[in-house]
Amino acid sequence: MFPATLLILMAGSVAAAFFGLLDERVGSRSKEVFSSIILAIALYTLYNLYVAVDGGVVVFTIGAGPPLAACFEVDALSVFMAACTVFLALLCTVYSARYMEHDTRLAEYYSLLLSMTAGMVGVAFAGDMFTLFVFWELMCISSYVLVAFRKERWAPIEAGFKYLIMSAIGATMILFGMAFLYGMTGTLNFAQMSETLSEVGGGFWVLVAFAALFIGFGIKAAVVPMHTWLPDAHPEAPSPISAMLSGMVIETGLYGFIRLLYVVFIPNAAMVDGGLATFKVTIGFFAAVTMIVGNVMALLQKDIKRLLAYSSIAQIGYMLIGVAAATEFGLRGCFLHVLNHSLMKGLAFLAAGAIVHQLGTRNLDEIKGVGKRMPITMMALTIAVLGLGGVPGTAGFISKFILFASAVGAGMPILTVLGVLNSAFSMAYYLPMLKNLVTTPTRDLSQVKEAPASMLVPMCIMAALIILIGVYPAPAVQFAHMASEAVTTKLSTYIEAIVRAVLG
Repeated sequence: MFPATLLILMAGSVAAAFFGLLDERVGSRSKEVFSSIILAIALYTLYNLYVAVDGGVVVFTIGAGPPLAACFEVDALSVFMAACTVFLALLCTVYSARYMEHDTRLAEYYSLLLSMTAGMVGVAFAGDMFTLFVFWELMCISSYVLVAFRKERWAPIEAGFKYLIMSAIGATMILFGMAFLYGMTGTLNFAQMSETLSEVGGGFWVLVAFAALFIGFGIKAAVVPMHTWLPDAHPEAPSPISAMLSGMVIETGLYGFIRLLYVVFIPNAAMVDGGLATFKVTIGFFAAVTMIVGNVMALLQKDIKRLLAYSSIAQIGYMLIGVAAATEFGLRGCFLHVLNHSLMKGLAFLAAGAIVHQLGTRNLDEIKGVGKRMPITMMALTIAVLGLGGVPGTAGFISKFILFASAVGAGMPILTVLGVLNSAFSMAYYLPMLKNLVTTPTRDLSQVKEAPASMLVPMCIMAALIILIGVYPAPAVQFAHMASEAVTTKLSTYIEAIVRAVLG
């Protein structure tokens, strides 16, 4: 049995592919309206699933059920990731109506967008490695094509091919990790894998599996030095897809790693030399390197979308601080930053996309002064980058405060120092970018107008949420708290749910 959210997204993806044949009969906006309705319905079903989960776990078995067949095991973390994904996809779909109006093959575009969303939701719901890998590939294949969607130019083709090659390497490493874990436990189910591993042991081979999976998921999450595909792919993709890639796709890679780390590896850390410290130090090191490289490289960019792409790498570094802390508090900060980053970076790419849509260039020197001609877009971009920089009063400040505080509590104050310094350093490229948009223009901008209303509405919604979470964070923090509890204090509930499903 499939969760309703997945069924709706997958069916919608197939149906959207046929809407190109109906355009002449039902109007040119049929695909956009249909895709938006599908995503809105999916969001509603997620609310129903959230109510059904209620702090516990809901298991959807396929065929005979685990360990003989695949399953979906949905907890608060699964719902959290799926909700962030579908909500961002809905806003990007509304934005795409005008942004993509001059492109062809739009039925293919919306079908792929729904497929990519379904893939990410499937990864979040997966209760075993096989199910995760199937939906992982659905997400990846859809995103490859979307990066290279504007195939009339060579740059998107090159970026999409580079993305494909590196992601294929990552998928191969995930397969290796799966194989090692299956060889040690005889199952691919996450919960059963954890229980069996604690009985049979593994020692050195646990570290081998961990390394393979960290590389595999790390490539998708753009952890340095596995990040090199991202600065090419995100700028060349259409801006709504850039928002999805930076806002949720790379976080899906982080989610896959966190799920396995906290369900399989950390409960069995005692069988590894060095124990839990081995995992914490390893992740902490990559967190530091990822923050530093992302911010330094962003400082050197003249392409606004490329600058934001490197900024996404730095933001993953901040999230890894919470993972390295290996506490519920640290994960709470990590997941809250996933939510906030989906809004902040999604908004930043949509605002940058609006500027590119109106001017036809991404070069920071060529868009000087455009903020005066596009005040709403300028306001939205300002809120987004202030949030990304962690300025008080924005959502980014709340999640960064929790992340950096968690490192102190976990005995890793060096990560707190590096996090604060990197967050401050990021303003060295955010503020000049904003200043550039309000300085005297170097070209005639008299014909430039504000972005269309259908592009402004999603941006204004995201900007309002960034401020709202910044001044009233309690609901968002509670949502992230429920997600973090699912893989820490309530992990036993996740494992027991599979036992009941098998016996039942």
